[in-house]
Amino acid sequence: MRILVVEDEIKTARYLKRGLTENGFAVDIVHNGRDGLSMALGIDYDLLILDIMLPGMDGWAVLTEFRKEKKQTPVIFLTARDRVDDRVKGLHLGADDYLIKPFAFSELLARIHVIRRRGPVQQQDRIVIADLKIDLLSHRATRAGEAVELTQKEFSLLSLLAQRSGQVLSRTMIAEHIWDINFDSNTHVVDVVIRRIRAKIDDPFPVKLIHTIRGVGYVLEQRND
Repeated sequence: MRILVVEDEIKTARYLKRGLTENGFAVDIVHNGRDGLSMALGIDYDLLILDIMLPGMDGWAVLTEFRKEKKQTPVIFLTARDRVDDRVKGLHLGADDYLIKPFAFSELLARIHVIRRRGPVQQQDRIVIADLKIDLLSHRATRAGEAVELTQKEFSLLSLLAQRSGQVLSRTMIAEHIWDINFDSNTHVVDVVIRRIRAKIDDPFPVKLIHTIRGVGYVLEQRND
């Protein structure tokens, strides 16, 4: 597996290269956004690890331009920006995961292995599943041609499920992506927001798209049964 690390902090970049290399990965390092984008577009990497606050071109712009070229390579943001809004923005732009500095290398390694197992995420600006349409740029959703009014958290959660359509997402994974990374999923807030989304996109329609996998989590998909 070949990984590109785009990181302007020299000490952090060396730490990542050493740790990833010791775990059997081939690693390239660049220290600014423009070089990172050029390398990512020119070489067939298996994973990008991308900082946000980069010289020349920030990580947001790098990822935006990368996805515009229809590149499906998984991307992990590794950054000190710890606001929930930043995490949501990263996912909407097409990141597969978001890890905050300071970080434990063992956690980064675990997330890399998760991405390898689950495969690529849908990265289009518009997702269509049955008669559900989600516009990730305008933050709008429709079902059977009818506009669905969603809060920011509801839209973020629905988008996450749609981007991984057919993949069962655990409550913990949903909580980590939509709320704080240390969010306690035992409060059942994930279930509460899922119920609100279902009331808007499933309950009024005969075909249900959000399904509960008991003891595991939720999946959004069209089923023929």
